[in-house]
Amino acid sequence: MKKLLLLGVFTFTVFSATAQVKKWTLQECVVYALENNISVKQSELDLKSTELDEWTAKAAFLPSLNLSGSVSESTGLSFNPVSNSPQTATTLSANGSINIGYNLFDGLRNVRQVQRAEISKLAGQYRLDKMKDDIALFVANAYLQVLLNKANLEVTLTQNEVTATQIERTQQLVDAGSLPRGDLLEIRATNASELQRIAVAENAVQISLISLAQLLLIKDYQNFDIATDDYQIVSEEIIETPASQLIDSARENRQEIKIAEANVTLAEKDIEIAKGALLPSVSAFFGYSTRYANNPSFTSTIDPDNPISSQVIGVVEGTGQNVIGEFPNTITNAVSADPFFDQLYLNDGISYGLSVNVPIFNGFQAKANVKRNQINLERSKFQLEQAALDLESSVYQALVDVKGSKKAYEAATTAFESQELAYQYAKDRYDVGLTNAFDFSQSKLRYDNANIEINRTRYDYIFKLKVLELYFGVDPTQLKF
Repeated sequence: MKKLLLLGVFTFTVFSATAQVKKWTLQECVVYALENNISVKQSELDLKSTELDEWTAKAAFLPSLNLSGSVSESTGLSFNPVSNSPQTATTLSANGSINIGYNLFDGLRNVRQVQRAEISKLAGQYRLDKMKDDIALFVANAYLQVLLNKANLEVTLTQNEVTATQIERTQQLVDAGSLPRGDLLEIRATNASELQRIAVAENAVQISLISLAQLLLIKDYQNFDIATDDYQIVSEEIIETPASQLIDSARENRQEIKIAEANVTLAEKDIEIAKGALLPSVSAFFGYSTRYANNPSFTSTIDPDNPISSQVIGVVEGTGQNVIGEFPNTITNAVSADPFFDQLYLNDGISYGLSVNVPIFNGFQAKANVKRNQINLERSKFQLEQAALDLESSVYQALVDVKGSKKAYEAATTAFESQELAYQYAKDRYDVGLTNAFDFSQSKLRYDNANIEINRTRYDYIFKLKVLELYFGVDPTQLKF
C-alpha cells in the first residue's frame, strides 16, 4: 500500500511538472497569429469573396434556365352558351413555361469580367500576404518588447540582491563603528528606489504580455508567458547590402507594389468592360409554354327527334310568295374539361429566336462611364507611382534606422563596459571603506542604467534588422533570431 501511495505521489508530481504554463516561442507566436488574428481572417474572407466573384464571372458563359408556373381560380359572372343566360361560375386554370436564354455576344464584357475577376483574386491574395507580413512584424515587436521588459526586470532584481548584501555588510560595519550611520541610510534609500523600479518593471512585463496575448487572441492572460531565450544578433550582412539592391528586392517582393500594379490592371479592365457597352449585343432564346383550365366545353349535335327545321329565308319579288329553307336542328351539349395531362399536351407551344440590341443613345451614360474609368486608371497609375516612392523611402528609412540602432547598440555596449569597470572599482573601494555610500550608490545607478540601455538598444537593433529583412523579401515565418 505504501508503494502504491509513493507511486501515486510520484505520478502526480510528474504530471504537475508537465502541466506547467506553456512558454511560447517567437515562431509559435507568429504562426499562431497568422492562423487566428482577426485582421488576417478578414483578409481571408475578402479573398474568398474574390474567388466567388471569379466563379460568378465564369458562370456568365452558361445559358440561363428559368421555370415559371401559376395556378389561379376565378369566380364571377359569365354567360351560359346553352341557355344564353348569365350565371356565376368558378374556373380553375394553370400556366407553366420554360425559358432558356444564351448570350451570344455582349461586346466581350463577359470575357473581360472573367479576366477582371482573376486579377481581383490575385490582388486579394497580395492583400492577405501584406496583412500577414504586418501581423508578423507586430508580433515580433510585441514579443521583443516582452523580452526587453523581462531583461530589465532581471537586471533590477540582480542588482537589488547586491544592494541587499551591501545593507547587511554596512549594518555590521556601522554596528562595529567602522562606518557612519549615514552610509547605512544611503544604502537603504537605494534599496527603496530599486524596489520601486522592480515594481514598475514587473508591471511593464505584465502589460507587455497582455498586449502580446491580445494580439494573438489568447484570453488566458494569467497563464500566458513566453520563452525567455537569449536572442542574439544572428546576421548583419544585410546592412552591407547596397540600398539600390534592397529597393529592387522590395519592389519585386513587397505586396504594396503588387497591390498597386494589380489596381492599375483592374482599372484597365474596367475601361474595356465600359467600352463593351457601346457595342451591339446578341442573344438567343427558346421558350416552351402550356396551360390547363377546368371550365367545360360545348358541342353541337343533330336533334334525332327533330333533325330538320324549316324557316322563311325570303320573299319572291312580284308574287310575294315566301321562300322556305331547311336547316339542321342542333342541340348544344356541355362537355367536361379534358384531363390535366391531355390539356398540357394539346395546349403547349414553343417560341425561339434571336434578339439584337444596338445602343444608339442612352443619355451619354455609357460614354461617361468610359471616361470615368479612364480617370480612375490615371488615378491608379499615380497611386502606383506613389507606392513606389513610399517603398523607396521606407527602405532608405529602414536602412538608416538599422545603421543608427547598430551604432547606438555599439555605443551602449562601450558605455556598459566602462560603467561595469567603474562600478566594480567603486564597489571595491566601498568594501574597504575608501568611498562613501552615496558615491557607491551613484556608481551603481549609472551601471544599472547602462545595463538597461544595452538591453534596449540590443532589442531595438534586432527588431530593425528584421524589418530590413522583410523588405528584402524574407518570409515572415522564416525570420531568424
